[in-house]
Amino acid sequence: MIVTENPIICAIDTTEIDVARDLIAAIKPHVGAIKLGLEYFVANGASGVHALADLKMPLFLDLKFHDIPNTVARAIEATAGIDTFMMTVHTSGGRAMLQRAIDASMRVAETTGSARPHILGVTILTSMDQDDLEMVGYRNRLDEQVRRLADLAQSATLDGVVCSPFEIDMLRKACGEDFLLVVPGIRPEGASSDDQKRTLSPKEALERGADYLVIGRPITEAEDPAAAAEAILNSL
Repeated sequence: MIVTENPIICAIDTTEIDVARDLIAAIKPHVGAIKLGLEYFVANGASGVHALADLKMPLFLDLKFHDIPNTVARAIEATAGIDTFMMTVHTSGGRAMLQRAIDASMRVAETTGSARPHILGVTILTSMDQDDLEMVGYRNRLDEQVRRLADLAQSATLDGVVCSPFEIDMLRKACGEDFLLVVPGIRPEGASSDDQKRTLSPKEALERGADYLVIGRPITEAEDPAAAAEAILNSL
């Protein structure tokens, strides 16, 4: 299930195609994949993703689909023209939506003749803490809610989940070794946590059992992004 031996996925959070190209070209030797999210996709669409294809980096398309099952399924099917190895849905969309997402990923594989993209369930965003969770109506402890959503994702045959570093131990024990754990909220020692509330260092996250580390601003906003990415890789 692991696409690259380098666990670092760099989040390319820009709306500019040329900026993204230059950044990816610079960091390519030091990261395993890139992540494109809502900012880039809304600004540039599928054509903006195709504009980066010649750089030949594995792509994590992080659009966090959350809608009625039919809409999510059709959105995933619409990615068939994009070469992505992994994409996200919100696990809180429910079992029917998750199962339709997996079915749609299989149809993508049939259309492209390639391996189907992994479907990951987003549990609780790393920008949220217990107070935020209660504000939107959840009564469980944060870790209990993450565990509940991960159980739902696994029962719906998703490939894994996106979780904070602090849920890695719990989910690795509960979900086994073959369930992908993709972990944002990764901050090297001394880096700002920005708007992330649940963070950990890259090495600690890997030691706890993360499969992939999503790292954005500590690389992309560094004075020398290539050097920053290389330093993080060497720290592992």
